[in-house]
Amino acid sequence: MTANEDQEMELEALRSIYEGDDCFKELSPVSFQFRIGDLDDSRSFLLEVSWAENYPETAPHISLDSFFNNRISLETKQYILSKLSEQVETNLGTAMMYTLFEWAKENQETLMENHQPVTSAVTLISNSDVMNNSTTASKKKEKKEQLTKAQKRKLIGRTDNKGELPRGWDWVDVIKHVSSLCVKYTCI
Repeated sequence: MTANEDQEMELEALRSIYEGDDCFKELSPVSFQFRIGDLDDSRSFLLEVSWAENYPETAPHISLDSFFNNRISLETKQYILSKLSEQVETNLGTAMMYTLFEWAKENQETLMENHQPVTSAVTLISNSDVMNNSTTASKKKEKKEQLTKAQKRKLIGRTDNKGELPRGWDWVDVIKHVSSLCVKYTCI
């Protein structure tokens, strides 16, 4: 059988196995995404796998670059990709997508055992980075402090040392008043 015939057969098998499974997504006939874990689980991750031209004789490209994985540390991504690379080498020459996806599902706890969610950095890593032992620099993203509704209510009622509300505390009422005047007098 040729590589294309193998790919066609595996594609049909994947479509029938994962039909209706929201963890599996076919991006193209040679590119797939598979979510390991539940959406609300911090230990879940999304595998992106693309077939090379001579797949399954050559290894597929495995990536963890999707935005879904932005909370996974670089070290954890490298560990996952190295373990998946071992599985690829073991299964080289055979249809391996189902085997890879199921292996990752069964070993999710082991793969994510050292996972510490990243909150302030976006990191990118691909299979080629692991193979070349190179690392990608993380891009720091400054996050604005978010206040809860209770904290906002508390700030609204605060007065200064004279017992007066801070300047601009009623800006919403001022805007409503000005806009009603514009409507009343047809301001433009």
